[in-house]
Amino acid sequence: MPLSMVNVGEPFTIKRIGGKEEVKRHLEELGFVVGGVVTVVSEINGSLIVNVKESRVAIGKDMASKIMV
Repeated sequence: MPLSMVNVGEPFTIKRIGGKEEVKRHLEELGFVVGGVVTVVSEINGSLIVNVKESRVAIGKDMASKIMV
């Protein structure tokens, strides 16, 4: 299921990251790696605030839909 569809506050393990190579690389630089744990903290105006690797990152729903958990 894509990260954009998960409930706020539940931790999930990243199973796969889709999209073009530059998108995958950008997400990896932000800490989104296969096997990593992510938790959606909140959703504001179509953007998700996500805890990943002990950091908070804001990503758009289009980007979150490429992260499968």
